[in-house]
Formats: sequence, C-alpha cells, structure tokens
Amino acid sequence: MSGKTIAEKILSEKSGREAQAGDLVVARVDLVFAQDGTGPLTVRQIANLGLSQVAHPETTIFFLDHAAPSPRRELSNDHLFMREFSEKAGAAVSEVGEGICHQLVAEERAAPGMLIVGADSHTCTAGAFGAFATGMGSTDVAAAMALGKTWFRVPESIRVEIRGRLAKGVFAKDLILHLIGEIGADGADYQALEFGGDLEALDMESRLTISNMAVEAGAKAGIFPADEQTRAYLAERGRTEQFREMEPAPDAAYERTLHYDLSRIEPTVSRPHRVDQTSPARDLSEVKVDQVFIGTCTNGRLSDLQVAAQILRGKSVPPRVRLLVGPASREIYLRAMAEGLLSALVEAGALVLPPGCGPCVGVHQGALGDGEVCLSTQNRNFEGRMGNPKGLIYLSSPAVAAASALTGRITDPREVLP
Repeated sequence: MSGKTIAEKILSEKSGREAQAGDLVVARVDLVFAQDGTGPLTVRQIANLGLSQVAHPETTIFFLDHAAPSPRRELSNDHLFMREFSEKAGAAVSEVGEGICHQLVAEERAAPGMLIVGADSHTCTAGAFGAFATGMGSTDVAAAMALGKTWFRVPESIRVEIRGRLAKGVFAKDLILHLIGEIGADGADYQALEFGGDLEALDMESRLTISNMAVEAGAKAGIFPADEQTRAYLAERGRTEQFREMEPAPDAAYERTLHYDLSRIEPTVSRPHRVDQTSPARDLSEVKVDQVFIGTCTNGRLSDLQVAAQILRGKSVPPRVRLLVGPASREIYLRAMAEGLLSALVEAGALVLPPGCGPCVGVHQGALGDGEVCLSTQNRNFEGRMGNPKGLIYLSSPAVAAASALTGRITDPREVLP
C-alpha cells in the first residue's frame, strides 16, 4: 500500500480508519458554516431532521456576507431568521460588515489538519493551510451541523508541481486561471488538487487565492502542505499553537502530476461565460471595460489592494469606467486605511464598498447593465453572475484589473507598472 496524500491523511484521522482514495468514510468535522445565501435552507433542514440544536456550537458559524448590508426586506428577514436560530442553538454569527466567510475563516479559524465544511462552494479556500476544506449543499451541511460529522468519498488527488518564481506583474490569480484554462472546468472533478514543489515562492495570500479557485476546475479541495509560510502566518495572528506539520507521504499515489514553471506564466484573463475560457491579457487589449471590481474572497486581501494602489496612486480612472473596491474583511479595510491604500484608490476614482461579497453574486452593489463589460477579480464569470444575464464578466488578477481601470480596456499590467 502506498503512502497517503494530504487528503487521505486528514480523512483517515477524522474517520478513525485507514482511508484510501475511493473509500467512503464518516468523519468528524472541526468547523462547519453557512452564509446568508445558504444559511436559511440549512436551518430549515436541521428542523426537518427533528433537531433544534447543533452538535458543536463553538465551531458552528453563520456568516452574513453575501447581502451585507441587506438590499431587500426578504434578505433582511433571512438575516433575522439566522440570528434567531443561532441564539437558540448557541452557534456563532459573523455580522454584516465583518467580512466574507472564507477570509474570516482564514484569519481566525483555519489550521493544518482540520476538516472544514461549508455551505458555499469556495470553502476550499482554507485548503491553503494544509486543511481538507470543501463546500457542500445545505442539506449535507445541516447534517454536519446537527451531528458533528458527515460522510465523504475520499477523493483521488492530482499533484500540481510548481517550480520557479512569478515574473513582475504576474500573480497567483494568473497561475490558477492558467491551470483551469489548461485542464478545463471539469478537469479535476471530485479530486483534490494538491500543490507542491517550490512553494516558498507563494505566500499565504497567494495560496488562499489558488485554493479558493480549485473548485472552478471541479476539484473537491485545493490543498497546500503546511510549511514555514503557514507557521509564520499563524504566528502573526497569535495562533502558533495551531500549527502542525501536514504534508503528503513521499510515496503518495496521485492520479497524475501537472508541472508549472512560474516564470512562464503571464497575466491571464477568463472570458465570458466560462472560467476555463482563458487568454493572455495582452490578446484582449481591444475589449473596453465599463466596470472594474477589485475584491471578493479570491482577491480582496491586503496584498491585492497594495498592488492596485501601486498602479493607480497619483493617477485617475477615466470618467466612463466605474471602479469598485471591496476589502474582504473589516481587518483588511482598517489596515488598508492605515496604509493609505484606500485614500489612494478613492483619489484615483474608486468607490470603496463595505467588507463583504459585494457585486460578485449579483445581489446588490454593482449589477451590470445590458451589454456592459466588467473585469473582476472574483472567481466566477457565469452568465448572470453579477445580476444580469446580458452582462459580460471577465476575470483577472488585481494587477490586470487596476491597469484596465486606468486605461479603460483590458490591459497587461506590465504596460503600466512603475
């Protein structure tokens, strides 16, 4: 029997059995959450199970982030419903304005070796810590909340071997868009993407971006080993005791191995309406943009705002371009203010949104008009994603987004970087 991948190690530990890819296991979860789009159904499904409590209130969270602040009374009533249930059940509530669930899990909760499930497909973000983190439907998450455990089919794993360093103007978002464009939106269906190689070239915020988008290739999880980068991030946040080594066995078995030389990656853009429909940014220079959005759980972190400010400081966005900026959490918002990033962006013409998902899911704050083009740092560009099926969404890194906001057309950031 070969050694275990990280996914096999974690699911073995949490299920109490020697689990291999393809096995069905029932495993205890360390953290379970829902957000305000999926939370109401999750609560109703708990009631359908004949229960009114959750198994582990201290590790059960309801996040109010998708409609934050709420734009309609129906959504406000959903918020009330979730708050009332949480108070009765003893679960935690992350309130409007605190930030996006995936970023807050990274800041406050995720750690190596954890098993995390959430009623949101981008729960896989926490895989950056050496955790097994995955999104599930509201019914499965309701069972996990009520019982403290749920079932899994242990996924096969694809090894993603990384070498070299990213060139100036190229970022983690470009790497993951390139990967998805290469293997396709179903290229890793119900498999774990496990990253290895020269990972010191990718800091934790870069890893969070990559793990966040693993699901866009169909992956069940996107997992990095826990290394010194992980230890340093946890130490910075006062969570050193949560660090543990988590890496695959040297003889772990993989379905296949993908190889990427980071120095060969260039600024990459996904075209409407598929994430895997990618092109180099330089090939899309004739595409004019009406709106640019820098934010979301994919690229609303401090380093993303730093890159955008570097490009836009002292310059002005053309009047016909709307530039929206959404910090992913309250902490990022405050740090960006303290560093002068927000003032630089606002002076360039940006509108800063409250911490939350903002326009990404099309509920409020930046819905597109018919035929309008938005270049966004989010993770999906499906038809209708930003509130209008007649809108056109392109995906990029914050550097491409900021450069494009400046020129009014999709722009390779290397054209404008100082």
